[in-house]
Amino acid sequence: MSKLFSPVTIKSVQFKNRIVVSPMCQYSSIDGFATDWHLVHLGSRAVGGAGLIISEATAVSPEGRISPEDLGIWKDEHIEMLSQITAFISEQGCVPGVQLAHAGRKASTAVPWKGRAEVPASAGGWQTVSASDVPFSDTYPKPVALDEAGIEKVVSDFTEAAKRALQAGFKVIEIHAAHGYLLHQFLSPLSNHRTDEYGGSFENRIRLLLRVIEGIQTVWPADLPLFTRISATDWAEGGWNIDESVQLAAILKEKGIDLIDVSSGGLAAHQQITVGPAYQLPFASRIKRETGILTGTVGLITNSLQAETILVNGDADMIIMAREILRNPYFPLEAAHDLKENVAWPVQYERAKW
Repeated sequence: MSKLFSPVTIKSVQFKNRIVVSPMCQYSSIDGFATDWHLVHLGSRAVGGAGLIISEATAVSPEGRISPEDLGIWKDEHIEMLSQITAFISEQGCVPGVQLAHAGRKASTAVPWKGRAEVPASAGGWQTVSASDVPFSDTYPKPVALDEAGIEKVVSDFTEAAKRALQAGFKVIEIHAAHGYLLHQFLSPLSNHRTDEYGGSFENRIRLLLRVIEGIQTVWPADLPLFTRISATDWAEGGWNIDESVQLAAILKEKGIDLIDVSSGGLAAHQQITVGPAYQLPFASRIKRETGILTGTVGLITNSLQAETILVNGDADMIIMAREILRNPYFPLEAAHDLKENVAWPVQYERAKW
């Protein structure tokens, strides 16, 4: 059997293959509610044969949204539609996961197709928060540095969101600590200029992430997987780097995190990224080899042979796909054909099977 289509079990959850649909924002919600768009978008990728689908960055509080149109899980009323979506995903033999997120200083901005400018309060925007009062760029809102009460609220918001995620039927939580959002803003010295217990040293900068993990673990069953997405490097001088990521991954493994979803960038507007096929794979590979934690790799992975080779070489444990699976929701079914794997198709589609 190919590695890509070999099942993997993490805690009590078995994934039928190693293909993961990456969290990809759809900016299609009103007041945080999932819609028919989310059902069809995520549902079609479950029909397409993925092993795990992680819903887009799902805000743990209204002020944690990137845009006013972000998906949310900050109130109980959000659960009903999310439950419908997770039920459909599960019916297709796919595992439903959710990425819990807080945008921090990258919040209160317009959707990408409207230019990502600041959304003023008069148009539904809000005061943003961060580790320090340093904006992401000149076109982004200036945040307020979180005080002690604000930090406690963030921890509580993540914890309550995890409780709702369980009620909604999700089987995996991924904590979003990447791409320049709030938890990443605390990790990086480029955005964290604090002088208290949450700033300065490596141990202080990772403190909020560890507290969020501990809070979630008080409500999330110990037999269900808990992932964390990190940016392995800021791609900017003086920023968060791969050495710190390896150090963090080792700590997260000890703290009970099951898999590190290894991405990069997003923290500094002046980042200089060297992009190419599987360009982030060396980060996932190093973290896996030096810490022993399971890793997922993402970034310009576009074909079955590429994905299979990554797994055979032991550079990652799961293949997390974004743009390619936006282009083709049925990539897993095509990949199985390419790799000569006879996987089950939805019975409604069997007459089209190769």
